[in-house]
Amino acid sequence: MSEHISVLVVDDDQQIRSMIRRYLEEEQFHVQEAADGAQMRQIFNANSIDLVLMDLTLPGEDGLSLARYIRQISSVPIIMLTGKSDVIDRVAGLEAGADDYIAKPFHLREVLARIRTVMRRSLPAVAPTAAPICQVLCFSTWKLDLHRRNLLNETGESVTLTANEFELLKVFLENSNRILSRDVLMDMTKGQEWSPFDRAIDTQIGRLRKKIEKDTNTPELIKTVRGAGYVLSAVVTVQ
Repeated sequence: MSEHISVLVVDDDQQIRSMIRRYLEEEQFHVQEAADGAQMRQIFNANSIDLVLMDLTLPGEDGLSLARYIRQISSVPIIMLTGKSDVIDRVAGLEAGADDYIAKPFHLREVLARIRTVMRRSLPAVAPTAAPICQVLCFSTWKLDLHRRNLLNETGESVTLTANEFELLKVFLENSNRILSRDVLMDMTKGQEWSPFDRAIDTQIGRLRKKIEKDTNTPELIKTVRGAGYVLSAVVTVQ
């Protein structure tokens, strides 16, 4: 999917633009840069852009105004970058038409995860086929059957997962060896009723670990990355 996605990065900080550009290009995205609203409008109107990653605070015309402009002529996804922690600013960005926001400072892997999540949401729904394709994700000694929503251990016995646990494990398997913050996990499992305040994600991960880890005190599969989030440390193959 990445190699066909064109991202426009709008930020007046040249270092941030270059850093994001290099990282996304390594992930096979096509990236263009704009330092202000005038450049953003020029590039956006002259090119086919699939997603806009834009700073909220820009010289001259700010990100909110530019988001409203884009929404008048296009439905492309918009992710706002903001250094402000005020919830009002984030809500204002969403109300202006943004699909998501990332607070500075941020981890580049989080930017990538957010982009992929927003792009998945923007894809048109695929018409169901007569016979659904069965896909099984294999990791360590486990197999997760996505069609049957079934987790099997090494002896082929079924291990019961709640709907939340299934969705959470699926996200980890689809993003193996990538650090996922709590916000990203809540975003990527958006159908669930997570609460960032009672740390429900941590509770669900604890329950999931009890089902797949040999020792929950020293987990080998779902590892905690201090100050960053969680990572599934396993090779995942498709059967």
